[in-house]
Amino acid sequence: MDDTPQLPQIKVEPLEASVGLRRLATDAIKHAITNMDIYDHPEEVRLDERQLSRDLGVSRTPIREALSLLEQEGFVRSVPRRGIYVVRKNKREMIEMITVWSAIEAMAARLACERATPEELSELRAIAEFRKQNPATHISEYSQTNMIFHKTIIRMSGCVLMSELVENLFIHMRAIRSVTMRQGDRAQRSIVDHMNIVAALEARDADLAARRVREHTLGLAAHIEKYGDFLDQFQSTETRKRRYA
Repeated sequence: MDDTPQLPQIKVEPLEASVGLRRLATDAIKHAITNMDIYDHPEEVRLDERQLSRDLGVSRTPIREALSLLEQEGFVRSVPRRGIYVVRKNKREMIEMITVWSAIEAMAARLACERATPEELSELRAIAEFRKQNPATHISEYSQTNMIFHKTIIRMSGCVLMSELVENLFIHMRAIRSVTMRQGDRAQRSIVDHMNIVAALEARDADLAARRVREHTLGLAAHIEKYGDFLDQFQSTETRKRRYA
């Protein structure tokens, strides 16, 4: 049996021909990148313009325009004579992103204490309970559920701008949580933290909810600080490849 690790492959769905193909292509590619585990493999994630054109069922012009827009937004980078690659963050950048996310989510938790409906809180509790399953035996599924939990808190703030601000952080937050969730007992501890956050929100205790959200997310930053050297190794490999391309 071949145990060679498989490189991550971007998966996109065909687009329906209509006006605004650039926007549709941009959204489709961004969605596909967001669902990739870009930190699970040391190799760079290269996007093939021809393959994207075939997969999406459109000409290469809207694909080129979409990739240009995604580069402006910081999702991809163009390397002369080599192609388009998904952007990955180094250790320092990742810790900064987590710190910013923690501040936004803590404020969202405060607002959610005032604005969230009982139905929304009930939905959040159901997400946090993860159907009462052991997350360690369903890591991939729990990783997805974990990010749904955090995005739900931000949505419950009722502040659309907050959701927009974290959108460009989401791809990296989801991907790095997917990696770290497999390390030690982080998945099980995540469940406990989530339930404590829900309890604070249900009690409408804004100070406690904000503190628990902030401490939970900054716990990820501390974990990256201690174990995240692999992120710099990604950067070193990619830098060497660009230098000698």
